Amino acid sequence: MSLLNQCMTGLVASLALLQVAPSHAGPVEDWNSKLCDLTVAARLPPNIGGRIAALVQTAVYETVNAITHRYPASDLKLQPAPGASIDAAVAAANHTLLSKLLPIQQATVDAAYQAALAAIADGSAKTDGIALGKAAAAGVLALRADDAEGVAAAESYRPHTTPGAYVPTVLPAALQWPQRKPWAMTRVDQFRPGPPPDLKSARWAADYNEIKTLGARNSTRRTAEQTEIARFWEATGPAIYFPLARSITVLPGREVTQNARLLALAGQAMDDAYIAVFDAKYHYNFWRPVTAIRNADLDGNDRTERDPTWLPFIDTPMHPEYPCAHCIISASLGAVLQAELGREATPRLSTTSVTAPGVVRSWTRIEDLVDEVANARIYDGVHYRFSTEVGRQMGKRIGEEVVGRSQR
Repeated sequence: MSLLNQCMTGLVASLALLQVAPSHAGPVEDWNSKLCDLTVAARLPPNIGGRIAALVQTAVYETVNAITHRYPASDLKLQPAPGASIDAAVAAANHTLLSKLLPIQQATVDAAYQAALAAIADGSAKTDGIALGKAAAAGVLALRADDAEGVAAAESYRPHTTPGAYVPTVLPAALQWPQRKPWAMTRVDQFRPGPPPDLKSARWAADYNEIKTLGARNSTRRTAEQTEIARFWEATGPAIYFPLARSITVLPGREVTQNARLLALAGQAMDDAYIAVFDAKYHYNFWRPVTAIRNADLDGNDRTERDPTWLPFIDTPMHPEYPCAHCIISASLGAVLQAELGREATPRLSTTSVTAPGVVRSWTRIEDLVDEVANARIYDGVHYRFSTEVGRQMGKRIGEEVVGRSQR
């Protein structure tokens, strides 16, 4: 299933989506869960959903911190509001941003907002919280105004063609993303990797033949478990990743500002990962397995054989192959979660997938989660192993950069 088709089926799949969050989750977690459902119902591509999530979770953190003062004030410089209602503030921040960024879901957002406010007693705490949440949302939008200009910019990449020649007319995804303003990176190419392997190299041949065997739609070498993993991680975007972070926010002893901060850092890290990976993808413009395998007679390598009928297990996403986007996203989130846990044992991290309804997958080691995502993209037939390794390395560095900047 392509990214576009996946998004088109999201509305139906979201009805069966199992949100992995215990019942004692607070307003920060509850609204994050709503946000994830909304991105699926709105059929958003993952990069757009990731940007919205980063903006919303940052505003939520700023709102909560202005009430609790747990962490130093940021550049947003909100007025302290120690008596304001956290529930009202979080609801107002979400409502304000989602109304602007996700207008297609306005009715659902309004209903959730009114239900949240109805559960809060009237009074100054409620009105102060609403005002604070709106101010935080407006402040984050103002702080990220340059980023909005990047999103609206004309694409810098154009598919190759010659005058009069037909090319496939579905445009590649996220063409503007390399022009966006990062959250923590100093520039979009800060972590751009070196080039993919030479097509005449042994490494290219080895990874080519691996995905040709394991990633084929009709593969007899891919096990039943590998196929299940491939199907599960066909899904992308906030709805599959934020439940992993919420697995930590509901642990005993957690405080609301800690949780808001964790989700903000997770959102910023994954959003920067999208920016970095699309910069690299469009810089190298490397061919996908379905193209390479059907044209292996052109790569100049005797160890790769052409298969003109080969198809991947899932439909290939509409953007260049190198590096692996899923891998950089999972590794950036993993780095944030690892920093949050420190030397503590990793709790059971769980999530669900719109492409595998009813299935819950769990891990007790962050490394195992990141490994699974990388392997899944090989089983899916859309990424070579060298691309998954590079994506993981980039994601880890980006997650660490986001955490380090927050500490500074």
